[in-house]
Amino acid sequence: MEMNMVQAINAGLHQEMGADPDVVVLGEDVGRVGGVFRVTQGLHEAFGEQRVIDTPLNESGILGTAIGMALYGLKPIPEIQFADFIYPGFDQLVSEAAKYRYRSGGEYTVPMVVRTPFGGGIKGGLYHSQSPEALFIHTAGLKVVCPSNPYDAKGLLRASINDPDPVLFFEPKRVYRAVKMDVPEGAYEVPLSQAAVVRPGADVTVIAWGAMLYEALAAAEQVAGDDGIDAEVIDPRTLWPLDLETVLTSVRKTGRLVIVHEAPRACGFGAELVSLVCEHAFVHLEAPPRRVTGFDTPFPYALEDDYLPLAHRIAPALRETVRF
Repeated sequence: MEMNMVQAINAGLHQEMGADPDVVVLGEDVGRVGGVFRVTQGLHEAFGEQRVIDTPLNESGILGTAIGMALYGLKPIPEIQFADFIYPGFDQLVSEAAKYRYRSGGEYTVPMVVRTPFGGGIKGGLYHSQSPEALFIHTAGLKVVCPSNPYDAKGLLRASINDPDPVLFFEPKRVYRAVKMDVPEGAYEVPLSQAAVVRPGADVTVIAWGAMLYEALAAAEQVAGDDGIDAEVIDPRTLWPLDLETVLTSVRKTGRLVIVHEAPRACGFGAELVSLVCEHAFVHLEAPPRRVTGFDTPFPYALEDDYLPLAHRIAPALRETVRF
């Protein structure tokens, strides 16, 4: 059945809540309204206010409540309306949710999935466009997932719900309704920590996730037509724990690496990817790895298309890397 990402995630939530009474959803406007992007539409009517809970505007309270639910034995799915608003609840995630398995010697886990739309592309300005994934990748005990298409979104959501540890599930809002594809109506899983080679190639490895995957693919097609450059594009799908072997296999083949992400450049996840590749595949590199990223500034409103690493910025990086 053809679905966009909103429909695929919604279908996945319906299925998981129907199959397991321990799965509950909570967040701002997730109930009667169906969420600001309508991702939770229909859940309140199907499962009632005891399992689909409208909360106050209090991210720390939402995440703290979800942690308590998870420790009690439930499988909460808190929604943070925009990733930009996750900061008031940051301490709950990094100091509590991420630490329970360690502090209890493995006796307690926190099986919760924090869903949140992230990234630019909708003219949201500085308070509705941020990409904070690196902050959570840096925190031991958290898993970070980022689907880029409807099929992966539904399958990764199920895998995240069934995972015993807390998962940050970043949903690229620019992709919500922009991409449609066939999605199975039944339940299925896309395994965590398994990257996808979206476009095979021989000349340069490109790693991108979320909405920027499509910009990387567009740039790859452009340089293929204009310059005969054959780029291999990888979607990590799970950012952490990373499927490093798929990345290294590609880099050992191509000898070159370009990383694309819309988060700021300094200390972004791209820097960690460069470091890992240099540690494990340095002798295979034929050019310095490159990053094409957002800038180290607040996310702009009027200059959004200048800030984002769109295809017109990625293509020159591919050419320069291959010609080095």
